[in-house]
Amino acid sequence: MGISKNIQAGDFRLSPAMPSRQIAQELTHGVLDVWITLPEGLRIEEQATKIEKELKFAANDVYSFDKNEFIKLAEEGYMFPDTYLIPKDATAKQVVQKLRATFDQKVDVSILEDRKNNLSPEEIVILASLLEKEAKTDEEKPTIAGILVNRLKAGTALQVDATVQYAKGYDFAAKTWWPQVTVDDYKSVKSPYNTYLNPDLPPGPISSPGQQAISAAANPADTQYMFYLHDPSGKIHYATTAQEHNKNIQEFLLK
Repeated sequence: MGISKNIQAGDFRLSPAMPSRQIAQELTHGVLDVWITLPEGLRIEEQATKIEKELKFAANDVYSFDKNEFIKLAEEGYMFPDTYLIPKDATAKQVVQKLRATFDQKVDVSILEDRKNNLSPEEIVILASLLEKEAKTDEEKPTIAGILVNRLKAGTALQVDATVQYAKGYDFAAKTWWPQVTVDDYKSVKSPYNTYLNPDLPPGPISSPGQQAISAAANPADTQYMFYLHDPSGKIHYATTAQEHNKNIQEFLLK
């Protein structure tokens, strides 16, 4: 193949299924790329910070990534969470294109086009982004999705704290993009993303959902529940009526 002078020392991701030619080609870019893992539930500003941190190291003399440009170009909700092999000299535009291409590759179009709950593909992604922040486990996601769909059908405000956090933005004191939400915030945070003030889905995603969340949003559980909460230990408690929900609040949050 004429690539003997291009073989690199470094880390490689190889598979027993790879033919020798592909393995040889993989060995030519070991020190030119960096493995970066973007977990589910990050907003684009968090992704940008993590990518910058992983690429901006002393030995990288070809650093080209612009965090602000990434935030400007990225599509919230469509920057797919995964582990990526990113070139050390990758630009923000190239990274955005790679993350969006991965979304298109891994998210089955037929799932997004399922209209049984009258949700558009964009609304399924929005709902999935809420599940990614609200659910503690993958097992909870279909049920929480069912509850939120029930509330949408009833015209009831979703009352998702994560949407208020998203609207509040970065908390410099706590150094987090997901600040604590107070009861006062429910009314004082004036934003279309505040699902306490607006009885509908927010206008866009609030995080980058993974496949489990997207699948749950497209196929929510058929449930009679209308409410849920997590107790301090992280266990979820469901309720059908406001009276039952208030009882759960008293028993699990205020005792």
